[in-house]
Amino acid sequence: MTTVLHIDSSARTTGSATRAMTARTIAELGAARVIRRDLAAEPLPHLSEAWVSANFTPAETRTEAQAQTLALSDTLVAELDAADVIVIGLPVYNFGVPAALKAWIDLVARAGRTFRYTPDGPQGLLTGKRAIVAFASGGTGIGSEIDFASRYLTHMLGFLGITDVTFVHPQAAAA
Repeated sequence: MTTVLHIDSSARTTGSATRAMTARTIAELGAARVIRRDLAAEPLPHLSEAWVSANFTPAETRTEAQAQTLALSDTLVAELDAADVIVIGLPVYNFGVPAALKAWIDLVARAGRTFRYTPDGPQGLLTGKRAIVAFASGGTGIGSEIDFASRYLTHMLGFLGITDVTFVHPQAAAA
């Protein structure tokens, strides 16, 4: 049974190229289970001092307030952990990823949960997963020298252990 985590990050809820591509990708995958996360409809908070403090407190010594502070992050990590395939809509804003997607990344990049530090450097803990990224930009070509979005997202997914990353974009989708 394949589980897909479907993440849309476009601020545009209608007329969005990435939303159209992620919907098409989800339909083509025919997954048994889809976990949906719409970062425009349900914005995520940015990291705070309380979150950072709670995150760096060992789980066994966290207060109830610290556990509550991390509850949403724990849910997001559980969604990511449950997924076999992650489908992400990546519109390029100002040469980078949308703030909504960056907030999601900040909340799921957790030492000891999604990656760990080893004597040989960081090691992603979310191996064996595949990511399909729907990339759209009004003028930044994917892989171009001004495309910081696809390189950043590829790096962050790899940092978490997700190294099987495929990009689709409107030109490729039309072909």
